[in-house]
Amino acid sequence: MDPCPFVRLTVANLALKIPVASKPARSVVHPSSSPCFCKIKLKNFPLQSALVPFIPPDNNFPDSHLHQIAATFHLAKSDLDRLPGKSIFAAKLCLKISIYTGRRGTTCGVNLGRLLGKVSVPLQLAGTETKATVFHNGWITVGKEAKGSFAQFHLNVRAEPDPRFVFQFDGEPECSPQVFQIQGNIRQPVFSCKFSFRNTGDRNQRSRSLQLDPVSSRSWLSSFGSERERPGKERKGWSITVHDLSGSPVAAASMVTPFVASPGSDRVSRSNPGSWLILRPGDGTWKPWGRLEAWRERGSSDGLGYRFELIPDTNGAVSAAGIVLAESTLSSKKGGKFIIDLGSNSSSSNGRATPANSTSPACSPRSSGDFGYGEGRCSKPTVEVSVPHVNCTEDAAAFVALAAAVDLSMDACRLFSQRLRKELSQVQDLVG
Repeated sequence: MDPCPFVRLTVANLALKIPVASKPARSVVHPSSSPCFCKIKLKNFPLQSALVPFIPPDNNFPDSHLHQIAATFHLAKSDLDRLPGKSIFAAKLCLKISIYTGRRGTTCGVNLGRLLGKVSVPLQLAGTETKATVFHNGWITVGKEAKGSFAQFHLNVRAEPDPRFVFQFDGEPECSPQVFQIQGNIRQPVFSCKFSFRNTGDRNQRSRSLQLDPVSSRSWLSSFGSERERPGKERKGWSITVHDLSGSPVAAASMVTPFVASPGSDRVSRSNPGSWLILRPGDGTWKPWGRLEAWRERGSSDGLGYRFELIPDTNGAVSAAGIVLAESTLSSKKGGKFIIDLGSNSSSSNGRATPANSTSPACSPRSSGDFGYGEGRCSKPTVEVSVPHVNCTEDAAAFVALAAAVDLSMDACRLFSQRLRKELSQVQDLVG
């Protein structure tokens, strides 16, 4: 089946020149000694922000700033259809950028940054599903004139095709659903999931659900987590195995560190998170591919905090060191998107990360799980994986298993004063 058309819109190569003549008063910090920042907005998408390097007025744009991505927007066909600009009577679609001097943040509800100017870049996205387009590349004047000079802002705005394979769960992961590949209105089954409990004292059940080699399994369990009994409230032993259409296991997610309530509370804390291993088959056993940690945030967010690490392949040697690819928060009420994006330097609510680029299909820079999920609501996670990063069934299945683990973590991090649904409950569970 063909992939779905997507467009990747990037904002990169940011820089700011402010002429000496327009230097603020001594009571104001000049951009040369304090970082500037900008806010980037595309209609119907969350606001993103990024730091803007300051360049002396007489200098050219440095090579060291090239290819530094400040923000990325991933547009599906449905997003393109919703955006204005298809009709001659509609307002032209623009990318809007506000540039600020000073620090980011607020004090007593007042923004610390001082607005320098705004930039609007017209976009014509028709045809970008098949052809790359540069909308702007170079300097642009911003702000007000000061003694015959203007501040200048450098940016590159580009759209390029980013086709993806899209998969959707046919039900909640704990209900052992099928997983379909989506292409337009066509749905084709490609995987099935089996949820089970990996009880500490039931080695037969563990073998049936994950088919682990005993020696190998003990080695990675001791390195990446713990199955030991813990006092107090805890949720433990969950696992989900992804099978292809022939019934062969092609990926799995296993809860290796129990989700335990912090002493004196009914929530999983950031200081003691639960964790999962995402596993792929290899050499007749399971091999760790990634590790997901999750906890319940405190304060106004009160959402699911998470951190995902890629576990490097060490040719059979067990190593607990991982490369952090994503760390952010998902709303416990509205759900959200879990995104791994190796090419973005943006700061947004979608959990993008900024490690070095990788060509490994296991490190897809454009993969995401889109969860329309919140506590007490039915969820059917959607998984998007960029085409260049799927060379085999196991590549896609690993992201399906990761999506299931993120979704199940929303339940594992529910307050222990709340009961879980029957599919997630065991006699051994202590739920408050």
